[in-house]
Amino acid sequence: MASLDNYRVFKTDYAGRELVIETGKYAEQANGACLVRCGDTAVSVTVCMAETPREGMDFFPLSVDYEEKMFAVGKIPGGFKKREGRASDKAILVARLIDRPIRPLFPKGIYNDVVVVATALSVDPDIAPEPLAMIGSSVALSISDIPWAGPTGSVVVGCVDGKYVINPTVAEKEKSTIHLSLAGTKDAILMIEAGAEEVSDSEMVGAIMFGHEEIKKVCAFIEDIQKQVGKPKREMEFYHIPEDLDKAVRDWGYDKIAWSLDTFDRQEREKRQADVEAEILAHFADVYPEKEKEIKDSVYYITKEIVRKKIFDKGIRPDGRGLKEVRPIWCEHGVLPRAHGSAVFTRGQTQALTTCTLGMLDEAQRLEGLDEEEEKRYMHQYNFPGYCTGEAKPLRSPGRREIGHGALAERALVPVIPSKEDFPYAIRVVSDILSSNGSSSMASVCGSTMALMDAGVPIKAPVAGCAMGLIKDPETGKYVIMTDIQGLEDFLGDMDFKVAGTEKGITAIQMDIKIKGISEQIMLDAIAQAQEGRRFILGKMLECIPEPKDHLSDYAPKIISFQISPDKIGDVVGKQGKVINKIIEQTGTKIDIEDDGTVCIACYGDISAAERAKAIVQSIAHDPEVGDMFVGVVVRILSRVGAFVEFAPGKDGMIHISRLSDQRVNQVEDVLNIGDRVKVEIIKIGEKGIDLKLLEKYE
Repeated sequence: MASLDNYRVFKTDYAGRELVIETGKYAEQANGACLVRCGDTAVSVTVCMAETPREGMDFFPLSVDYEEKMFAVGKIPGGFKKREGRASDKAILVARLIDRPIRPLFPKGIYNDVVVVATALSVDPDIAPEPLAMIGSSVALSISDIPWAGPTGSVVVGCVDGKYVINPTVAEKEKSTIHLSLAGTKDAILMIEAGAEEVSDSEMVGAIMFGHEEIKKVCAFIEDIQKQVGKPKREMEFYHIPEDLDKAVRDWGYDKIAWSLDTFDRQEREKRQADVEAEILAHFADVYPEKEKEIKDSVYYITKEIVRKKIFDKGIRPDGRGLKEVRPIWCEHGVLPRAHGSAVFTRGQTQALTTCTLGMLDEAQRLEGLDEEEEKRYMHQYNFPGYCTGEAKPLRSPGRREIGHGALAERALVPVIPSKEDFPYAIRVVSDILSSNGSSSMASVCGSTMALMDAGVPIKAPVAGCAMGLIKDPETGKYVIMTDIQGLEDFLGDMDFKVAGTEKGITAIQMDIKIKGISEQIMLDAIAQAQEGRRFILGKMLECIPEPKDHLSDYAPKIISFQISPDKIGDVVGKQGKVINKIIEQTGTKIDIEDDGTVCIACYGDISAAERAKAIVQSIAHDPEVGDMFVGVVVRILSRVGAFVEFAPGKDGMIHISRLSDQRVNQVEDVLNIGDRVKVEIIKIGEKGIDLKLLEKYE
């Protein structure tokens, strides 16, 4: 029988709001579980670990899922099945936010499956569930029997009117120049995900340190919960390389491995490494049978030690560059004639092909989620096919990595995208990575900037990105920072710190680390060094395309945007859409009208068709006044009385026979026939209708 004997409630202040953690009441069969509440927002988090390691694993199998339950905001899911389906891009991005700070704190050599599930059960728009889900994961792991070196804390930081704000409301987010998701321990920062409106380095670092002060309080709160209700950590035997085997491989193979790395040519280095590893495996096959994995792992750690030592002690990077040196860059734009905009950005062996497609505003992406955002006008997508790393892998739908990198590039460019009032287009940018050797997400930022400029999008400023790496000595605390890291440096280093921005300031940051946090000084140094690299890259991009084109592609839609009174929308649309459909048929355009009266008219080729449609819409939306002049069509004739002219859909008036000419007219047909196009002026508006005067007849 269920019991509430273990039910406990813990409360603390969380940036001016009450944070409540409930344990021992729900999901009792999980290794660890909690319900996190703040105001009307509630998130359940559970964590489970398999009893035994997964066979054949060579990495830690941690899985994190974030579930968006539509009932949390009182909505019924769309679609035929009326139930939640595959995770949305937003849910995948939140799952990544939860994963990244907790992963480095698991012990090395753990190969048991660990699954974290966070479920948003109730959401107040002003209290975001994401940081609560991250805190819940820390609580669930801390009180479980799973070995883990937490706790961690998490916050969102904004900057409103020059002041930092923890966990901003919806209204504050709209005015904020920074949106920073932050996680760390009481001692150091573990994860950064930020978008910003071209802020300075000092502003960004200030936001990070401001958020860390709140994180320290959260960590202390969770430590107290762990002391009161936490389970003893499970005694486990973690995988490790046998000391005698590691020593034997080191003694026999160290010099061979060092030789394999002693070249700046990547292809040559990788061939040498493969040959040396095969030689070492063959040598120890009989000495250590069935220990191929342990031998390979020993080779890996020796390789890591040699590469890091060369960088740390001598400043020698795998490709021979200096610590602050960016790889060679070349760019081109306008490479695809039918695409609205295109560019290729190449840095070393990393190459991104980016295209820009323009469309009507009604082609913006529709969103169904737990926040109030309903559509996305600027869409950035990222693809990473197997051939970009020389692998024979079939194409698959985008994974979490692709979605995350696309979101980072999108976040970097959103601050410079013109408003829909200034540029009434939906914009889709796609980055296809053609070749990758590290920092492909930052290459996609650079390529996308150039594709937008090639498409004639009047961006506010060009954006470039640069990825920074770190090698830190755990004993002395000394460190070196590398600009524009390549694949091997990312794989063997301690940090991947991506910074994107304009000449003026930062627009996006993403930081992932493999050690247990970095200090404020490391962040300051990394961001400052990234600024140097970013400006160098910007210079290379602007040599290729110095400013946005002053015209759109011939194949892009030409869009005119203007306002009409919302009260007139019904007149323009007409009963069952008859009026607007007739305009579309007559002009060959596409017309979209928003609820606020914004009208967007699109056509391809000559923009005159859109101008004609605009004139018709404005004539319908305009209340006729004496003195107005229009071009209309004769639709009916009363031979001895006058001609009726439709001067706007659904609007007509009569030209009396006496106003057809300065001379006497016996019958209307002597001057006009049905179907004639005429220019008329309104001379009277009365109860019986509108009186017109003929100004000109068109042949």
